[in-house]
Amino acid sequence: MVSDVNMVNIFIMGKKYEVPDSLTIMNAMEYAGYQLVRGCGCRAGFCGACATVYRLEGDYDLKVGLACQTQVEENMYLTQIPFFPAQKLEYNLQELKPTAEQITEFYPEIYRCIGCNACTKICPQDLKVMQYVGYAQRGQIDRCADESFDCVMCGLCASRCPAQITQFNVGILARRLYSRHIAPPAEHLQKRVEEVESGKYEAEFEELMKASKAELRERYGSRDIEK
Repeated sequence: MVSDVNMVNIFIMGKKYEVPDSLTIMNAMEYAGYQLVRGCGCRAGFCGACATVYRLEGDYDLKVGLACQTQVEENMYLTQIPFFPAQKLEYNLQELKPTAEQITEFYPEIYRCIGCNACTKICPQDLKVMQYVGYAQRGQIDRCADESFDCVMCGLCASRCPAQITQFNVGILARRLYSRHIAPPAEHLQKRVEEVESGKYEAEFEELMKASKAELRERYGSRDIEK
C-alpha cells in the first residue's frame, strides 16, 4: 500500500527528523517524539508562548514564527524561544500618567525607531506594530492601546527590531494606562464585583469545586455564550 503522505526533513536541535509536510512546527516536534511541556500554551495562536526561530537550508536569513501556526518545510532548522529576553520594567500603575512622557520614561528607545516596519511584517497577529509605537511617541494612548489590543506578547516584533525596541511591552503599558486612567469605569463590572464580595455566588462556587471533571465539561459545553 503506497502512502500519499508527503514527508519532509526538518532539524530539531541539530538532529534530523522526517515528518509529514502538512504538520505545524509544534505538531512536527511531537511527531518526532518531543514532549512539549513548556512553549506550547494554547496551541491556537492566542497566547504567544511558542515563538520559534528557524532557517531554511541555503537561506542566509533567520525567520521567526509561532510554532502552532507555522507549517514545516523541507530542510527547516528549528530553535524554540518560548521566552524572549526583552527589557521589562516595573512600575506602579496608580502613580503614572497617560502621557507620551510617561511611556518615554520607561521605554525611551521608541524614539530610535527607523521606520523599517520589520515589527509589523513579522507580527503573527497582523498588528500594525510600528503604527502603535508611533501613537505611543505622540502620546495617543487610546489609539496605541486599541491598535495593540490583540498582542499576544510573543516577542517576535522585538526580535526583528534593529533599534532594540520592546514593542509588545510598550503596547501593554499603553493598554494599562488607558484602562486605569482614560477608559470610563464599567458599571456592570463594578456591580458584579460587589455581588461577588457580598457572597452571592459562594454556593455556586462550592458546587463547582465539588463537581467531577465530567460534570464540569458538561456544564462548560452547555453554557450560555454571549453573542
